[in-house]
Amino acid sequence: MSSFAPVRFGDYPPPLREDSESGHPERPKDPGQTGVQQVVITAIHATDLTLGLRRIPAGFYVTIKADGAEFQTGNTPAHVDKPVVEWNERILLSCEPSSKVRVSVYASFELGPMLCHGELLRTFEISFRELLDLRENSHPIVFQPKQGEVVSPCTSLLMTLEQRLSDENAVAVLSSLTTLTSRDVDALALKTDARSTQNSSDLDQSTKHFERALDLCPMALHHAGSFDADDLGQEWPATSMLPLSPNQLTERAERCLHMDDPRALDEVLSLHYDALGYYNAMHACRGQLFGNLSVMLMTRFKRRGSDEDLDQAITLQSEVLASRPIGHPNRSKSLNNLANQLSVRFHRRGDAKDLDEAIALHSEALALRPVGHTDRAHSLNNLANQLSTRFDHRGNAGDLDEATALHREALALRPVGHTDRAHSLHNLANQLSTRFGHRGNAGDLDEAIALQKEAVALHPVGHTGRSKSLNNLANQLSTRFDHRGDADDLDEAIALHREALALRPVGHTDRAHSLHNLANQLSTRFDHRGNAGDLDEAIALHKEALALRPVGHTGRSSSLNNLAVQLSIRFDHRGNFGDLDEAIALQKEALALHPVGHTGRSSSLNNLAIQLSTRFDHRGSGQDLNESRENLLCALTLLKQHDPRRLRVHGALATVYLSFHQSRFDSAGPGEDTDSLNAAMHHFKAAAHVVPGGLLFRLRASLRWVLHADQHKHDTVLEAYGTSMQLLDAYMSATGSVSSRHSAMKDFPPTLAVNAASCALRSGDVRRAVELLEQGRTIIWTQMTRLRTPLDSLQTRGSQAVTLMKRFRDLSSLLDKQHASHADATQLVDVEVAATRYRRVVEDWNGVVEEIRTIEGFSRFLLPPLFSDLQEAARDGPIVVLVASRSSCDAIIIPHQQPPTSIQLPTNFENLSGLMRALREAVEKKASPKGNQPALTKALRKLWDVVVRPVVEKLRGFAPQGSRIWWCPTSVFNFLPLHAAGEYRANGESLSQQYISSYTPSLTALMRARRSHDRCPSVPFAVIGQNCPAGHSSTLECVEPELELVRRLLPPPPIVSLTKITSVDATKSTTLRALRDNTWLHFSCHGTQSYEDPFNSAFLMRDQPLSLLDITQMDLSRHQFAFLSACETAVGVPTTPDEVIHLAAGLQFAGVKSVVGTLWKVNDWTVQRLVEAFYTNLCGDGTMNSKRAARALHQAVNSLARDKDIPLDQRIVFMHIGI
Repeated sequence: MSSFAPVRFGDYPPPLREDSESGHPERPKDPGQTGVQQVVITAIHATDLTLGLRRIPAGFYVTIKADGAEFQTGNTPAHVDKPVVEWNERILLSCEPSSKVRVSVYASFELGPMLCHGELLRTFEISFRELLDLRENSHPIVFQPKQGEVVSPCTSLLMTLEQRLSDENAVAVLSSLTTLTSRDVDALALKTDARSTQNSSDLDQSTKHFERALDLCPMALHHAGSFDADDLGQEWPATSMLPLSPNQLTERAERCLHMDDPRALDEVLSLHYDALGYYNAMHACRGQLFGNLSVMLMTRFKRRGSDEDLDQAITLQSEVLASRPIGHPNRSKSLNNLANQLSVRFHRRGDAKDLDEAIALHSEALALRPVGHTDRAHSLNNLANQLSTRFDHRGNAGDLDEATALHREALALRPVGHTDRAHSLHNLANQLSTRFGHRGNAGDLDEAIALQKEAVALHPVGHTGRSKSLNNLANQLSTRFDHRGDADDLDEAIALHREALALRPVGHTDRAHSLHNLANQLSTRFDHRGNAGDLDEAIALHKEALALRPVGHTGRSSSLNNLAVQLSIRFDHRGNFGDLDEAIALQKEALALHPVGHTGRSSSLNNLAIQLSTRFDHRGSGQDLNESRENLLCALTLLKQHDPRRLRVHGALATVYLSFHQSRFDSAGPGEDTDSLNAAMHHFKAAAHVVPGGLLFRLRASLRWVLHADQHKHDTVLEAYGTSMQLLDAYMSATGSVSSRHSAMKDFPPTLAVNAASCALRSGDVRRAVELLEQGRTIIWTQMTRLRTPLDSLQTRGSQAVTLMKRFRDLSSLLDKQHASHADATQLVDVEVAATRYRRVVEDWNGVVEEIRTIEGFSRFLLPPLFSDLQEAARDGPIVVLVASRSSCDAIIIPHQQPPTSIQLPTNFENLSGLMRALREAVEKKASPKGNQPALTKALRKLWDVVVRPVVEKLRGFAPQGSRIWWCPTSVFNFLPLHAAGEYRANGESLSQQYISSYTPSLTALMRARRSHDRCPSVPFAVIGQNCPAGHSSTLECVEPELELVRRLLPPPPIVSLTKITSVDATKSTTLRALRDNTWLHFSCHGTQSYEDPFNSAFLMRDQPLSLLDITQMDLSRHQFAFLSACETAVGVPTTPDEVIHLAAGLQFAGVKSVVGTLWKVNDWTVQRLVEAFYTNLCGDGTMNSKRAARALHQAVNSLARDKDIPLDQRIVFMHIGI
């Protein structure tokens, strides 16, 4: 039976939770026909219209012009005895605050020459902002009397307005029409009805008005054939005789969009189509009717899913855009509307042309809304959303960065106090979260959470937007939990989702979203804590959500999928086949809702395939496995070459083929099916090479390739290891700060390089094992030192080479300065700008490196070194590389000229780990009254027996006794004092009797340390001591005597030029200057090793610590030697042992050629004795040579061994690193 395991979220981009608001939650679309400021005029009251008129009109009407659009009320009958005339009609105004609104009042006279073009009574202009102010204060608009006026004084107008928010739904895009003559026809019809008891002359007069109106607006009356004067006594609805006016159509459409009544929507659409028949092609009303129709068709599409409605809506919106050429004041709104609809069609069908056109249209709209335009933030938001969508489908990092930058600009346009600030906070946070998912920069995720918390604060209890803010913050906290494992984040996310759900009771349109999101988090908590109640509640919530999305609902497929996933999880834990069968049935229904041509079909095929594979795993049905494979192959063919989703499908196919291989269903005979195994490895490899899939997911895919290729001993295993380490290096280089890199390293196997080397050793390829170790270890240091690579040899390769050399140095300098930046040290906006700039510089730097490789002799410039290059590190003595993996523990001896040789050590990883713990505990135990440390002695004997003695026995054929050797430990070997191994009995053997030991974190580091530099005639030597650092109440009494001792033992001027910095003068800044100006250094102070963030390991100075991070920023390539008389200066970090991050290694990687450090705490007495012996041996003859440091330390330690008053742990605490 297969050991198939379904694809999980941690391996590939998750196929689940499709409608969870965590994807792109709460992205408000620009409603297109609206700006930031919108109002609906619901009523107009005019006073004193009839005063002063020489003749009484038939009625009055009002026209309103704003931003190129004209609106007109109906003709309200005049009554002499009524001082106030009212128009109760809804007119939507959408303007910039500075726009002018022109309001005109007309009288319509019965004997006038034209209907609806009566006599102008009054006109006034007011800014849109003033109009809003009047609305706020309920003040009427008062007119000043005109000189010599003989018509109506019309002393005031009072408008009743409702303000619309810019992010309201599609109702807001409906607009009133320019010419409303049909409304006058309706009014006349009703007036004629009211006069049916009067004389025939009145009827004749009304008939003439109808005829005149029809001349202006040709219409075919619905019941023209049955029109009869006798029928006038009946009370007819206006629509039974004539179509509704455009204004009435708009009002009906608005009401319809607010309710879910299919018949009402169909009726309003039909009425709009009827109205189109009454306006010729050149009439101004047609464009606006097209716009309204487009909105309503889109609404019907969203409710029913008819592709015909979607296509027709886009066609109509295209007509609207065509009617608004370049220069038209409303062109940007039409561009926006059409772009949004094309985006919908892209999500429906997946045609990349629709998405590209949407982006082009949004880009044009943004160009029409320059800095200062009130709608610029909307356009920034909309363009950013589409770029983000394109990134999701193509994986172009440029789209992601541009989308983030656009959202950040939009947020800047919505400062604290702006009504839409919360929306921009959400959008930017979501974009940063997406970028975190692809690059793993913890700063992006933390900023996203900070932004979401600010958004929640802007939506207090009672605010309509609070549930969305709670939901979005919960999603970000959940993401952080996934990456850091802090249970508080998960619990807080669940609490926030519960509060959001409570704010979305039964009947709320977003209740299903909250049900899904809460269910997903409960499922996550179940995965980590195993509480069955969480899983059952998650399933119940998903079932309720599915019930809210019946057949025909656009979100039903995602609800089906999410419920299926939870049922599958419950099956994994309880084994109830009913759950698994139901999950498959749900996935099949979801697939049926994604027919051929639907953009979600490939995902549905993939998800169903995973469930079928799970059922095969438990029931062994070949039909399930075959169907799973066919679905995945079909899904793969539906995805274009650069679609990032191919990575997920390749990964699932690899798993299915592994099942075929293990089950032998495709095997022609007995034995395992090698074709299926080869196919599985092919798909693992393909997944790792889907470039748009993002470095993080590619890296995870490559690690699965490593796992299975190693498990099955496939011939691609070394290629898989190499690919993984290459992707890990690339992924880490995209992270700007070294602290963030170390944090990211924790998410990946710490033994990747040693496992690769062990695999190569098993295959007999010792050289390849060394190459893989060098490629996959000390990645953080390697990336930093690349930026300091000398290129002097390019000087003689022509002008182009010299230009490249300068370009490389300039870009490297820029990157080197940014490596240590902390996100919390500057404003978030500055951090974002810096991060974007950093990634662009990385791209430029990579381009220059590629160009340099085209120059003869530089083809392998900055590529992982070959063994033939690495062997040069052994020119002064053999190097012993120790490899500790769970499969074997080995030593590789690298001589300078001879081939390397490997030794399988008589121990294993578990025993070495136990030895490391025993050594640590032994060192912490105090010596007996006689000075004995039996536990430590026992551990050092064990170290000699299982590690060092087998190596020494082999070394005798390479190196004479008393010569130097270098240890290059990996994994757990980094924490063992190899130099101190021995039998510790009378006449017993020990390493120190036979060889002088030094350490190196990598072969490349040792080679770099051997580069020669011109030496100063006088050695600049700084002795730096701090006896009372900040935060410490006790004083280190030994510091001053130690510095004085060093001064006395050093040669006098001019051989040595001594600088002494101590006490109050030993601050961080003065120490940094001393580091810069002196090539020989001696530190005497407190030292600390930070295990959580090792780059915060530090020497403690008077004012603040001098951290490892500070040291990495310095170029110490000319520095010769450093003695670190401080505690724990050569202790690594157990979670990332092969990164070798400690103070001593940091100084060497920064350029210091020779370093003496400590493995654990050191006491004052030991330091005094060792310092005296060391410097006597180093420079007692009056010469200074850093290459003598290892021998001087060796002799000093041996001298301490003869002093039985010094405990064993103090005699072996010092170690030497470098040349």
